[in-house]
Formats: sequence, C-alpha cells, structure tokens
Amino acid sequence: MGLFKKIGEALRKTKEAISRKIDQLLSHGELNDEFFDDLTDVLISSDVGVKCSMEIVEELRTSSHKKKIRSAEGVKEELREILKNYFEVAPTIEIEYPAIITIIGVNGVGKTTTIGKLAGYFKDKKKDVTLVAGDTFRAAASSQLTEWADRTKSRIIKHAEGTDAAAVVFDGISSAKAKNTDVLIIDTAGRLHTKTNLMEELRKIGKIVNREYPEAHKYTFIVLDATTGQNALSQIKAFDEVVKIDGIVLTKLDGTAKGGVIIAIEKEFKLPVVFVGTGEKVEDIAPFNPKEFIDGLL
Repeated sequence: MGLFKKIGEALRKTKEAISRKIDQLLSHGELNDEFFDDLTDVLISSDVGVKCSMEIVEELRTSSHKKKIRSAEGVKEELREILKNYFEVAPTIEIEYPAIITIIGVNGVGKTTTIGKLAGYFKDKKKDVTLVAGDTFRAAASSQLTEWADRTKSRIIKHAEGTDAAAVVFDGISSAKAKNTDVLIIDTAGRLHTKTNLMEELRKIGKIVNREYPEAHKYTFIVLDATTGQNALSQIKAFDEVVKIDGIVLTKLDGTAKGGVIIAIEKEFKLPVVFVGTGEKVEDIAPFNPKEFIDGLL
C-alpha cells in the first residue's frame, strides 16, 4: 500500500468527522453565520482545539466572503489553503546519518511499538539499526523491545532492570560507533511531568548523547497517541520544558476521528509531525506529509 493510501485510510474516521459534515452543512443551506458556527463545532469535535478552530473558521469566513465562495468543494479548497499555510511554518526534518533518535513520551502511547516500527522502516531502507533499552524503569520494557529487535533483525543493547539508563545509553553509543551503525534508537521510560527524577534522567541521557557522539545527527521525537486528542498538547508542553523536541510521532491515527489534533499541534508548537502510525503491523508507519494529510482530511 502506498504512503498516500496508508495515510488516507488512517484518516478515514477523521475525514468522516470533518469533510462529510461540511458537505452536510452546505447541502441545505448557505455560507451564513450558522454554517460557520456549525463548522467551528465540527472542528472542535475533531480535536482541532477551541482557539485554533475559531481562528481557522474566522480566516475561512473572511476569505470565503471576499472570494464569493458558495459550494462545499470551494469551501474545502479554501480550507486546504489555510491549513497548508499552517504546516509551512514548521521545519521539515530529513533524517541524516549516522542518526541518534531518542524516543520520549508518557506510558501507554505506544513508544515501544513505535520504536519497533521505526526499526523496520529504516531496515527497509537498508540501514543498520541498533536499539537501546533505555527504559530500565518499567518492568518488561526491555523484553518487549527485544522482541521488536528480533522481528526487525536489529541489534539491541540492554542492561538489567533498574540499572542506570544513562549507562545503557553510553554502551549503546559505544556499540554504534564501533560498528558504524546508521541509526541508533533510544527507548526511554514513560515519564510524567510530576516525576522530577525521571525528567532529570532524560536530561542526563541528552548530555551523554551530545558528549559521546558529537558528530552524529541527533533527533528527539515525542510519541503521542492520536486518540487522546487535546491531552497530547499538555504532554508536549511538559516535555518541552525539559528537552528540545525536534518532532512528533503520532500513533493510532487509524483508530480515531480526532486526527485534527495534528492541526492544533502545528498551530501552537510549530513542531513537525515526522511519522504517523497507520495500523498495527510493523510496516504500518509512514513519514508524515502535510499535503497528503490535508488531501486525506478534506
């Protein structure tokens, strides 16, 4: 399945929540105040967010009146242009090698599965991949990551549960340098902003990565669960106070009608969504493309 089709399929529920409702709103009416109020509600219900939804609709209202737009397709085309401008603000990330990708995020968002999928993605690109089991806090985290390493035929560096995560990262970097690894993916413990010790550990890992492998290209990606909607924004805020987030991996996009949260993320944080999870299989991950997302949405 092509990347566009993957994202399109994953967005099916969100498309039903936005695009088809726009058609319904205009099927028996016109672009009046009631339409724009209803459209605001549609966007909010798709987790675009209240403030962001109101700004989008106000911009749409102004441009639609100015251009004398009347049809549903005309409205959607104008909305596409507005959203396109939002996404152009965020930087574009192209992975360069050797790459160190540190994966952060709270428990339950699908970090371990995402790491496995990313390993498969890079292996398909003929890259050598090593995984680092830096989550020494959660029971069974290392064994779960080992299963993904076996499935994707990737190396894994791990220590016993409860050991210093920074020590595992140190060994992982040493191994990557010795074996000229293309991609080193570091798992970290699921952290909540209230757990200061875990946040400090994350800072320590970052220092080791910078000190021990300065020539590598470094990326910190936060994994977010699309089904949590606006809660994803608070997670970004919490982690952004501790580390520099380079990009976002959004999981479970196929299981929600709230894919509009991507728009809210782009508008508020100007952070690029780098990958999206589009299903449960190892190959169900795709690089995020704003145009494909907007076309799949509308």
